Parts: sequence; structure tokens; C-alpha cells
Amino acid sequence: MDKFTTLTGIAAPMPLVNIDTDMIIPKNFLKTIKRSGLGANLFDEMRFDREGNEIADFVLNQPQYRETQILIAGDNFGCGSSREHAPWAIADFGIKCIVSTSFADIFFNNCFKNGILPIVLPKEQVELLMKDAEKGANARMTVDLETQEITTSDGEVITFDVDSHRKHCLLNGLDDIGQTMEKAAAIDSFEATASAVRPWV
Repeated sequence: MDKFTTLTGIAAPMPLVNIDTDMIIPKNFLKTIKRSGLGANLFDEMRFDREGNEIADFVLNQPQYRETQILIAGDNFGCGSSREHAPWAIADFGIKCIVSTSFADIFFNNCFKNGILPIVLPKEQVELLMKDAEKGANARMTVDLETQEITTSDGEVITFDVDSHRKHCLLNGLDDIGQTMEKAAAIDSFEATASAVRPWV
């Protein structure tokens, strides 16, 4: 998993509320167990018509938002089923940070496990960031995980909270396996001692 330290990028406004995981990645794309390739179908039913043509007015199809790395979203983002394919698709598209007033719990947890930083802010601050994102490609925001600050294109600074353990994992690029490997020396020591004490096991 890539480290998340400081991100400066284009933010896309998506003020819709209750965007569920089926809207993020429809069920017909869940046949794969690979994390790559799903970005092409992110928000598939909103991005494309039935013939597979882009829907021009969908935000991520607009030229200024095609390189979006930050998503400013409406309330209750990631609700619905617990599919981990949803953060897989978001990450594969290139989005590394999502800001909302609230997230569904399972989706929120899955984001951290896949290198995505979900940030919860009060409604007033999300609306401020939404307006900033509406400026388009010239409105680049900076998200600094170390200092826990978002800086708007106008230089306004908004602080955010994040769990200290999750922050450590993102800063160091540690998923569940990576966290285990951090303790490799202790595990090896335990196994050596256990083998000496109980050689018959």
C-alpha cells in the first residue's frame, strides 16, 4: 500500500447524499478479486449510458475533473452493502481522499485498509470545500495528513480529526499484512522459543 503523507490535487464536488456502494461499483463488476481495473467502472451507471457512452454532465466526465484525486461528497457516503470493491474502484480511479459529513462504518474502515483517507467534517466546512471544488481544475486543494489540515485553493485552512493508529498506518503505507510484518522480529522470536520449549509441536 502506498504511503499517504501530503496530497495536492483537483477536488471534485459530488453533493449527492446516500451514495451507496452499488452506485460506486455496480454488482455486475464484482466478479473479480483483483484490485486493479475497477476504476474504469467507478460510478458506472452515472458515468455511462446503456450504450457505454459517457454522460457529459456527470462530474467525473467533465474535462476539469478527469484527474480528480479528492472527492467532496454528500452525507452518508458509502452506505449499502459492505463490498470492498467500492474502495478498490475509488483507489484504482486515482481518488485518494474523500471528504463528507458522514460515512457508512464498513466503507469508512475499508478506505483506510486500501490507502484512502476518509475525512469527516461539519456540514458548514464540507459546503465550503464543495464551493471551492466547483471552481474546477484551477482549484487545487492540499490535504496534509501529518498536520491534519486541508488547505483550500484560497489558502483557508481546515483541521480534521483522524484516529492515531489509522494515521500511523496511512503515513507508513501499512495495510493489515503490513502491520503484521512490522512485528516480524517478535513473531520469529516467539516461534524460536516455542520450538525450543515444545520441539514435538
